[in-house]
Amino acid sequence: MKGIIFTEFLDIIEETFGLEVCQQMLDEAADTGSYTAVGSYDHRALVKLIITLSKLTGIKAESLQEVYGEAVFVRLLETLPAMADRQQDTFSFIRKVEDHIHTEVKKLYPDATPPRFEFISETESNMVMDYKSARCMSHVCLGLIKGCAKHFDQTVYIMMEPINKKESHVRFNLELIVE
Repeated sequence: MKGIIFTEFLDIIEETFGLEVCQQMLDEAADTGSYTAVGSYDHRALVKLIITLSKLTGIKAESLQEVYGEAVFVRLLETLPAMADRQQDTFSFIRKVEDHIHTEVKKLYPDATPPRFEFISETESNMVMDYKSARCMSHVCLGLIKGCAKHFDQTVYIMMEPINKKESHVRFNLELIVE
């Protein structure tokens, strides 16, 4: 997993819960917190940090992943301003993530294994897509989708349906709510 995910996670935790909680999380997880944005790290370290933070705060790990995904969307978007400007809405941006961003990540980092999105169906107001990732972080994906909808000032009803027990394959049903 790319280091930017780790560095942003630590920044968001510090901003949200404070430096003391962030340090306690690192200490209890036996993690030095020494990450660089361009490095590559085992995703299990992030999972361990999330589980540790969940125990410290009493907030479910899935909820923490979702909040993190929503918060990190804006930060990741800052690294892709030209692409964001060309997209008009949530659905077109999500499609570009698979068609453009994940492809470019693989070109830059051949060892990278970004999640895959498989689009099942799409209309003007509905999108059905499958999220597939060995990292089983579908709740981060949920948060990213929420952050994307908020960025485009759209209301999207999101339903998650795990296809397998590990949640390495999850179906997202997205419905654009037009007010």
